[in-house]
Amino acid sequence: MGEAMDLNNNIHTQNNTNMVLVMDFGSQYTHLITRRIRQLAIYSMCISGTSPLSAIKALNPKVIILSGGPHSVHLEGAPSLPIGFWDYVFKNGINVLGICYGLQLMVQNLGGEVKPAESQEYGRMEICIYKGSELYGDCDFVRQEVWMSHGDEVVRLPEGFDIVAKSLQNAVAAIENPAKKLYGLQYHPEVTHSTHGMETLRHFLCDVCGIAADWKLQDVLQEQIQTIKGMVGLEDHVICALSGGVDSTVAATLVHKAIGSRLHCVFVDNGLLRYKERERVMATFESELHLPVTCVDAVEQFLSKLKGVTDPERKRKIIGGEFIHIFDEFCLILEKDLGKKPKFLVQGTLYPDVIESCPPPGSGRNHSHTIKSHHNVGGLPEEMKLKLIEPLRWLFKDEVRKLGEILNVPRGFLKRHPFPGPGLAVRILGDVTELNALETLRLVDEIFINSIKDAGLYDSIWQAFAVFLPVKTVGVQGDRRTHSHAVALRAITSEDGMTADWYQFEPKFLAEVSAKICNSVRGVNRVVYDITSKPPSTVEWE
Repeated sequence: MGEAMDLNNNIHTQNNTNMVLVMDFGSQYTHLITRRIRQLAIYSMCISGTSPLSAIKALNPKVIILSGGPHSVHLEGAPSLPIGFWDYVFKNGINVLGICYGLQLMVQNLGGEVKPAESQEYGRMEICIYKGSELYGDCDFVRQEVWMSHGDEVVRLPEGFDIVAKSLQNAVAAIENPAKKLYGLQYHPEVTHSTHGMETLRHFLCDVCGIAADWKLQDVLQEQIQTIKGMVGLEDHVICALSGGVDSTVAATLVHKAIGSRLHCVFVDNGLLRYKERERVMATFESELHLPVTCVDAVEQFLSKLKGVTDPERKRKIIGGEFIHIFDEFCLILEKDLGKKPKFLVQGTLYPDVIESCPPPGSGRNHSHTIKSHHNVGGLPEEMKLKLIEPLRWLFKDEVRKLGEILNVPRGFLKRHPFPGPGLAVRILGDVTELNALETLRLVDEIFINSIKDAGLYDSIWQAFAVFLPVKTVGVQGDRRTHSHAVALRAITSEDGMTADWYQFEPKFLAEVSAKICNSVRGVNRVVYDITSKPPSTVEWE
């Protein structure tokens, strides 16, 4: 596989005294902690909880946060911290905050005891805060609603620790040992369900730990540009796969700012695009973004390889592989024109893409569960000849949009809803080449999105799209019995794509959209609306 340039690992890590390091023990909320800290204008990074001590030392953190996770600390094989971790922490005066599993790991490591709870706590709970604690400071809210998710509980504290909050069920909710700079929360302050969680994080990081809130995306931009200039030789050329989405466009604009005309962009029509997407996107690239883009028509190439394929993971692998083959061919053409072959490929991979593609527990690399492989990070063939540049790899979607504003990418373009790299292939359940599914889905999706825009709701929704279902249902259209396709509509609200809630349209709006679709799209006689949040579902259906 091509070697990815982990450019953002260099952001604010050298000579930085304000690094907050999050150690991931597998909670689905772990990376939300990282994002919440960045919202406070404090730089944060996340690494595996079982990373070697050398990796931690290299980052020189001022604060370490131990995340939650699905494991029990008292069971054999549960992930733990590297040997020498606590000696390193105490010697360097590093503040440590354990959250959920992280709290329990701290307690167990330092001589306390954790056991399975008699009464497990999941979901919204109320806690009572003790006055005079350092962790909460002069908090006005003695009672707070928080989000619990634990089946174990602390039954004995290590020496020097005090309980500073309890749940109404009398379970330990927060502990601290200020002399050792150790703190713990049994709940998740990073989720919105914990009503004062952000206040607690801000107080802990800024007031208790003394971290300055001075991290800015403008600094990220300048550091990225310098890093790219240092990695790409003065005579090296780079190609970028433009999808028409925000991520690849911001990545291309950033790299273009760094190396200028040595960036060559390619837009691939793979036959899996939305209604008139090719024409609309190319017009935007040329008239507004002024990026030099070559359009490659590869519809037949992709659809022939996808014919008969129904497994979503295989679809992703095929699509990722075909993209790389096209880029290799594009390189050969460029080589003839330039006299040398490009060495690098730019991709708009984001943090959530990496997170959802991480390996499962027991792999030795990470303890988060793999949800699905992303086309950027999980679908590249071993023989790939280009080196990857992924300048947004450690950024969240909202941060990418802010970076785009700094780069003067048109605001209307930055507001576009996300669109998956595999395109409509992951919105058609089953074979994308059968049942006229692609054309049907394009028309349904166009009606849905235009209706949202006409209602003035587009900017209030993170992502909206239609899904083609592999089922037919009985209906009555024009006084005749029909046996036609069913389609699903999905619209969500989110801040970063890591968690999401379904958008609550007015019933009248959904009724009108359903009528438009059934009356306008031949072969569709039933429309359903997806009311599932993330978790438990993902945003896309495949």
